[in-house]
Amino acid sequence: MNIIVCYKLIPDSEDITIKPDGSISTDQAEWVISEYDLLAVEAGLQLIEKHGGKLIALSVGGENLQNSKSKKDILSRGPDELTLVIDSVLDYGDTHLTAQTITAAIKKIGEYDLVLFGEGSGDLYFQQVGLQVGELLGITTLNGISSIEVEERQATIERSLENEIDALSITLPAALTVTTDINKPRLPTMKEILKAGKKPIIEWSLADLPLPSELKPAVDITSIKASKMVDRKRIQISGKAEDAVQTLIGYLSKEGVL
Repeated sequence: MNIIVCYKLIPDSEDITIKPDGSISTDQAEWVISEYDLLAVEAGLQLIEKHGGKLIALSVGGENLQNSKSKKDILSRGPDELTLVIDSVLDYGDTHLTAQTITAAIKKIGEYDLVLFGEGSGDLYFQQVGLQVGELLGITTLNGISSIEVEERQATIERSLENEIDALSITLPAALTVTTDINKPRLPTMKEILKAGKKPIIEWSLADLPLPSELKPAVDITSIKASKMVDRKRIQISGKAEDAVQTLIGYLSKEGVL
């Protein structure tokens, strides 16, 4: 069984600063693995431990991926090897550019049974990349996965919906995004940390992949700004529910919210 697990490096939230114009600065931030992706890594590792095979970690992005600490971190968590696609164009890639790049990298890697993702990234949390990759690959694609069991070319999964859980049987290959309910990622042992430095790392640029020559993000995510801090109105509304609702609507209309 071959499993590809995708992860993203994100700036540590404790190191992010807000500039006077409201823009977000990550200049002093340490780059870490998104906590949602660690769940996908653990899910893949558990399947490999049970059925055998290879677990490949895959990430695409800018020069931050060259960080040796983050490379060792991901490899110490179970993957047998690491593939990175590094290009300055991917520094601030939107979901479609990221999905296109991941898809091309997966096709170049070759044979796979499962592609796993966290349900969203720990920074922007758009929840789109995994679904787009599955669509581009033309394979079964599902999100909200809280349990995965594999038997030969079939997988039995549980999918968490708003008020219920779906139990489904699907044919592999498939792309799945996992929820926070699926497991609790284990901490790497000293043995795994030492082994991580000996595992193979493959690095590609966009030029190494079958992609259009002039790729660029369709959405400028660098324009995202922090919300302005405002003082609370501290208005208390009392009375019957019907009257209170009408009073609230009046306040919101006056403020231009409605």
